[in-house]
Amino acid sequence: MKKSQLLTVVVIAALIAAFFASGGHRYLTFENLKQLVASAQSFYQAHPIETAVGYSFLYVVIAGLSLPGAVPMTLVGGAVFGLLWGTVIVSFASTLGATIAFLVSRLLLREWVQNSFARYMKPINAGIEKEGAFYLFTLRLIPQIPFFAINLVMGLVPIRTWTFYWVSQLGMLAGTIVYVNAGTQLAAIESPSGILSPGLIGAFLLLGFFPLIAKKFVDAVKARRVYARWQRPARFDRNLVVIGAGSAGLVSAYIAAAVKAKVTLIEKHRMGGDCLNTGCVPSKALIRTTRLLAQIRRASEFGIRSATAEFDFADVMERVRRVVRTIEPHDSAERYTALGVECLHGEARITSPWSVEVKATAGTRVLTTRAIVIAAGGRPFVPPIPGIEDTGYLTSDTVWDLRELPPRLVVLGGGPIGSELAQCFARLGSRVTQVEMLARILIREDPEISQLVADRFQAEGIAVLTGHKAKSFGVENGEKVLVAEHDGKNVRIPFDQLLVAVGRVANTHGYGLEELGIPVTKARTVETDEYLRTIYPNITACGDVAGPYQFTHTAAHQAWYAAVNALFGGLKTFRADYSVIPWATFTDPEVARVGLNETEAKEKNIPYESTVFGLDDLDRAIADEAAHGVVKVLTVPGKDKVLGVTIAGEHAGDLIVEYIAAMRHGIGLNRILGTIHIYPTMAEANKYAAGAWKRNHAPQGLLKWVERYHAWMRG
Repeated sequence: MKKSQLLTVVVIAALIAAFFASGGHRYLTFENLKQLVASAQSFYQAHPIETAVGYSFLYVVIAGLSLPGAVPMTLVGGAVFGLLWGTVIVSFASTLGATIAFLVSRLLLREWVQNSFARYMKPINAGIEKEGAFYLFTLRLIPQIPFFAINLVMGLVPIRTWTFYWVSQLGMLAGTIVYVNAGTQLAAIESPSGILSPGLIGAFLLLGFFPLIAKKFVDAVKARRVYARWQRPARFDRNLVVIGAGSAGLVSAYIAAAVKAKVTLIEKHRMGGDCLNTGCVPSKALIRTTRLLAQIRRASEFGIRSATAEFDFADVMERVRRVVRTIEPHDSAERYTALGVECLHGEARITSPWSVEVKATAGTRVLTTRAIVIAAGGRPFVPPIPGIEDTGYLTSDTVWDLRELPPRLVVLGGGPIGSELAQCFARLGSRVTQVEMLARILIREDPEISQLVADRFQAEGIAVLTGHKAKSFGVENGEKVLVAEHDGKNVRIPFDQLLVAVGRVANTHGYGLEELGIPVTKARTVETDEYLRTIYPNITACGDVAGPYQFTHTAAHQAWYAAVNALFGGLKTFRADYSVIPWATFTDPEVARVGLNETEAKEKNIPYESTVFGLDDLDRAIADEAAHGVVKVLTVPGKDKVLGVTIAGEHAGDLIVEYIAAMRHGIGLNRILGTIHIYPTMAEANKYAAGAWKRNHAPQGLLKWVERYHAWMRG
């Protein structure tokens, strides 16, 4: 703390101490106030200006120093000056005092609070910068929130002093009138409980509900502005129209049908979206086949002298399609029609906040609807690298059309999709080169976790080229070549097929967002608020098109909020909950994570303890020849509260579920340790990780006394 700040603290502390030491607080009791009022009224009649100035100065000092006395002083103001002048004087004095307290808090505490709690303050600061005046206004309208606390807290956040002053004056006006009015009747009140008369209770209840009314009013004003240029239909054909039949769209439509809303689901390609047709389902089917091949090659580790497998790549890919066809009925139009959803195959376009145009082979029709859910999904991103269009490429959408195994495959990208497919094709027999411009693959994981996967890749023959930036593609002597830059030098990588897996981008064009003026974010997703609403409250978005996560399970999770807020937003809205988001990368070894990892904790300056249990010490893992990997748990220092978990190893995606539940429901490591786990299972790793944490926190002092006790018991 700076010297000037320290001096200010000392002065304020001295003033407060002097106030209490001189017995000043005794003059703020109800009995003394009644006696004081009688004297003040007489003095006011003879010296009105001097009384008003002296009273205002005293009020400003009490409020500025955050002393307990604002309410009694307001009552006195009403009793002495009457309702009109009492309201005027108290309003200006209280606001000036509040602003002084605000500035003191800002001078002494803001820098320290902002630096010490940067992670928590960032979203608060963003909210204040966006709607700080409204937040302050609503706080001022709630009498239950202490007057002085608001002053001190607002001093810690980035709100302008002038904004604080005028909003406080306006926001406190209603409460000031109520208390001043009570003060005018002070002479007739025999005890403080008399203030809680039926009339005043009604006024306070009105104040309590006023912020909600004010927010509804503000929302209505905003909505009126954004809807102004559109003609609202007199009636609606439907309650909800959902655009896109991927995971988010299917769940949205299902929820709407479940609550008996009339809902239409529109899909221009295939029901089930990317997950069923080109993403989760086909990739996991391919992973299962290639994992079997890898196990056969390890037959000697299981005591089998030799084992081989004959296969045809076309048969493997046909098996993938068979798995998709088997699961297809789960997401089919027939199933959802039976559930009460109208399913249309066609191209949707939002033509107004309440209408959607559908182009199909049978013609074009316009649907009117009270609400719309945008669940248009995403697509693979193809970077504009010179020559890439000429040499040709595959993506996670088109790779499933292959029927001939590429002899040499370049996988551009070291994320989850690129890593999963790189390992699959290597196990099928392709010579795979994985090219990643960053320092390591799976960059979102901790370095040792990324290295664990990279080591396995290299052992299986994959050339993992990190720190290589793709510069151009071309054909040299009839051979396709990628030119990549590494350490300032060009590296030429010949290939037969290129698989681009550098990420996905949301589908935000071609269905009316531009015409409606719905903005997109810097990440190129549809911009929504915390309730997944766009600038039009009746239009929500969820899944890949909304972000921030691109997982099937988070798309389904968001869909509930998007559908419910779209259907019932006029009655109640629900803020999307991202507090516990898990994911897994299905490489071998698998990598699963929930919450923070060590890299993120360091970046965000969050204190943590790390506990690691190696799967090489787990009986079941040893028996299964899967004794590799770790369970890594981050906890609050000195406590068993889980901040995050990373598991790398066999069935990591299944093992992580116990920790997901623990974080979601506030269960600590002590509870996990006290839960019976079946022996021998991989799930015991979770218990052993909790046990490792417990050993690290054993009460050594107590154990020494226990040791002495046992020695004494032995005689």
